[in-house]
Amino acid sequence: MSNLKPAKNIIRIINRRNMSKHYDVLVIGGGSGGVAFSRRAASYGAKTLLVEANTLGGTCVGVGCVPKKVMWNAADLAKKIQHAHGYGLYKDLPLDKEHLTFDWPYFKEKRDAYVHRLFGIYERNLTKEGVDFVYGFAKIIKDNTVEVSLKDQEGKTEIYTADKILIATGGKPSHPENIEGYEHGTDSDGFFRLEEQPKNVVVVGAGYIAVELAGVFKSLGSNVSLAIRNDTVLRNFDHIIQDTITEEYIREGINVLKQHNVSKVELESDGKSKKITFANGEVLNNVDCLIWAIGRKSHLGLGLETIGVKLNDKNQIIVDEYQNTNVDGVYSLGDVVGNVELTPVAIATGRKLANRLFGPEIYKNQKQDYENVPSAIFSHPEAGSIGLSEEQAAEKYGKDTLKIYTSSFKGMYYAMLEEEQKEPTKYKLICQGENEKVVGLHMVGDFSAEILQGFGVAVKMGATKADFDSCVAIHPTSAEEIVTLR
Repeated sequence: MSNLKPAKNIIRIINRRNMSKHYDVLVIGGGSGGVAFSRRAASYGAKTLLVEANTLGGTCVGVGCVPKKVMWNAADLAKKIQHAHGYGLYKDLPLDKEHLTFDWPYFKEKRDAYVHRLFGIYERNLTKEGVDFVYGFAKIIKDNTVEVSLKDQEGKTEIYTADKILIATGGKPSHPENIEGYEHGTDSDGFFRLEEQPKNVVVVGAGYIAVELAGVFKSLGSNVSLAIRNDTVLRNFDHIIQDTITEEYIREGINVLKQHNVSKVELESDGKSKKITFANGEVLNNVDCLIWAIGRKSHLGLGLETIGVKLNDKNQIIVDEYQNTNVDGVYSLGDVVGNVELTPVAIATGRKLANRLFGPEIYKNQKQDYENVPSAIFSHPEAGSIGLSEEQAAEKYGKDTLKIYTSSFKGMYYAMLEEEQKEPTKYKLICQGENEKVVGLHMVGDFSAEILQGFGVAVKMGATKADFDSCVAIHPTSAEEIVTLR
């Protein structure tokens, strides 16, 4: 959990005497989806209460997207500074990796202050929209009834009722409790609590969180090992992303341990350093920081069994395409239901659900579309993806119906740099059928996230290869390659 505190006005909000005990809708979870739903519902006049156990904004604002991107910015800048000599800048200063310094405590304080300000903005926006909110742990005790154990007010509880309940409690990091000594490691939440930069780091996992954290540590000067179960990272993405990022991380000096499963973690004689033993017998000593980034699980413990809300075999809340649970008047969205676990998806889903429940008649059938959702990985270099991977497209449409266009090059930025400083740019366009509809776009390289946002609109609209070709290229850019592929 985050060590950040809610903004200073929470006691005033919690003790507000004019708060109702009954609402049109009660939202459990003040993350991206819950806040978006609450504000939209209140804008339609729905009497809305939001209950949050920790800090508004959820994982994304406190211990996820926002502070992660701030860390990535620092790591990216550290790499860019080392390129300055190639452009004739600061020639009298040592800018190589060996002379890189990073003031982690100073940066952490500034980063946390920025995040803390965001908490206050969330509170003010909710208040502006007329949403009541309390900080505390919510538990459903019977139909339409929620008990809240108020945060920082030991033993004090409040009972609220509502016509409708939305569960948007998100997820939390998973821990490998079957591994002896797993508790000596931390997780992605714990990453943001680190007061000092560790020298020797082991990150366990191959997903985007593991890859992003490993990249940040390495770019800022730590020695990094990345332990993965298979041979590539980012296995949920197209192979052009899997292979390129894996190869690039190895080239940059990350110790990518393929086919490695941790079997035991022990403290060394100093009581701080870790000794990590793998199933293949290999051992790593003097590990300052071990981070588990092996996935996430739903944040539950809400008394759902009291009213019979059903869960799937992954312990996620089961909903239909309109976010209805099996219990009338109870809805759920975001990471707690699985599906596409991204902040913008939760926000969009929350707004659409509020539109349907409380908005004009034109929204009565509105629901979230989970196809062709763009996503980015803030690795080094960046990567982005929308639509089907080549493997998925072949399985869905048949390999013979596909036409694949690719491009691999070094961006113009690297023209002035030494060969070992150059990062690759790779694009893949997957087209299907006679009219070559674009069903997948995958990219690795600088500014992939920003580039993909625009191209995502085209893919979402059903663009074809001819549509891409008809767009005049912007020169000189890397993105122009996407509209000139042959």
